[in-house]
Amino acid sequence: MEALRASPIHSLHSIPTKVAKTQSKGPFFLNSRPIPSWSFSSAHQRNASKSKLFTAMPSSVSTEPADPPQGELETQTQNEKFDWYSQWYPIMPVCDLDKRKPHGKKVMGIDLVVWWDRNESAWKVFDDTCPHRLAPLSEGRIDQWGRLQCVYHGWCFNGSGDCKFIPQAPPSGPPVHTFKKACVAAYPNTVQNDIVWFWPNTDPKYKDILKEKRPPYIPELDDPSFTKLMGNRDIPYGYDVLIDNLMDPAHVVYAHYGIMQVPKPKNKADREGGRPLELSLQKLDINGFISRQEVGLSVFIPPCVYHSYLSRPQDEDNGAASSAGTKKEPPAGKRFGLVFICIPVSPGNSRLIWAFPRNFGIWIDKIVPRWMFHVGQNLILDSDLYLLHVEERKIMDIGPANWQKACFTPTKSDAQVIGFRKWLIEYSNGQVDWRGKFNGALPPTPPREQLMDRYWSHVVNCRSCSAAYKGLNVLEVVLKLVSITIIGIVAATKQSMTSVAVRSTAVSVAVLCYAASRWLAHFIYKNFHFHDYSHAFR
Repeated sequence: MEALRASPIHSLHSIPTKVAKTQSKGPFFLNSRPIPSWSFSSAHQRNASKSKLFTAMPSSVSTEPADPPQGELETQTQNEKFDWYSQWYPIMPVCDLDKRKPHGKKVMGIDLVVWWDRNESAWKVFDDTCPHRLAPLSEGRIDQWGRLQCVYHGWCFNGSGDCKFIPQAPPSGPPVHTFKKACVAAYPNTVQNDIVWFWPNTDPKYKDILKEKRPPYIPELDDPSFTKLMGNRDIPYGYDVLIDNLMDPAHVVYAHYGIMQVPKPKNKADREGGRPLELSLQKLDINGFISRQEVGLSVFIPPCVYHSYLSRPQDEDNGAASSAGTKKEPPAGKRFGLVFICIPVSPGNSRLIWAFPRNFGIWIDKIVPRWMFHVGQNLILDSDLYLLHVEERKIMDIGPANWQKACFTPTKSDAQVIGFRKWLIEYSNGQVDWRGKFNGALPPTPPREQLMDRYWSHVVNCRSCSAAYKGLNVLEVVLKLVSITIIGIVAATKQSMTSVAVRSTAVSVAVLCYAASRWLAHFIYKNFHFHDYSHAFR
């Protein structure tokens, strides 16, 4: 049972209940000792001198409430600006990509097509535009020779983006398919931690960028002694609000009340049991920051990665990560990680990839279907989704650069959020650099059912949930057919059926099958389409 309680089925934020109870009574998002630096490899750093961010250092920031909105965090540089287009960006977990078809995704406002090139046995990332008439290649298919085919006019492309076939070009004519304008822009990409990443620049000088700079690497996601459950969901609010929320442990007991297992303090000031939290930032610079909490440590690696780990108390301050990506062996013990990868998609839209690596209770993931874990995690996302969607519009009204002036954050529980906003303002003028792709306006707010829709934001993008959805729908139809068939048989044979007991049993089975089909239809809608959340009645 300990492993079951530790399973991430309960929450995107949850820490194992059994483990948490043996440690501090703090909120479960923080129920861990300071996380040893071996839990993250800093191989992604620009150079060795900047890797100092990931070593233990004296605190250079304060979250005292004397003048909270102004100058709380001392940054290391004042003139550097974060280059959003010189970073690796995750697209999707490999487990949710189908090699049989191309997938259309948007990252940083760029329309991409991700597809499996079986000739090179590698994933490829192209601009989602056919050079012929600009049709989306993501609506195409993989042809019998393993090429990406545009289904508008049949043009075919190999894994390098070169056009290999134009059906409309006469065989005896000039080889127009070899012209540069017939090629598709191909982005540098790689698979790391079982996630497809891409570099958002097709300039040939970045062809070998992987030799100079790799995506952020999380060793536990590749460690066979750890289990990990990945998931993804498209979110109807922006990247900055998504990270804000994940960095805020204080909201958990309130916004997710009733759907998460939370350690209760001995003396509760209210029903939920919220309390003061001790958070502080050790350092903030262009490479992000470390947050030291009462009983843990979290790391923000811009632009996308935020993670923290549980470990045993005696693990504190053991091991070290190097700028070369090597690490000392961690001490033995139970460890549970929270890994959140937050992807800017477009203004008002983001994508979250989550994983919960742990080295105990591994058997649970082998017997419990992945989609069942996602049901609980989607409920967590839904429970504060509307709050954050509205909050983003209020931030946009005041201007992202004015966040610290408009928001009153007098307690240490907001230290991580303040740190992220300080980083965003200091190094990126308070917002993502979209390079003029958008006019700055947020999309209109749709009806609540559409805003919180799970099918298009998650189910169609998750292979396990998509398969479960199809299977459960088939089961619902089968139950209805069984019910109707039994009633038909009883009606047709009522003269010859001499046993009242047999007729009664048959009718009962028919009723049960129909009732089961109706319950299943409700279950499917509630867990794969829309599940509203009313805080007033929790």
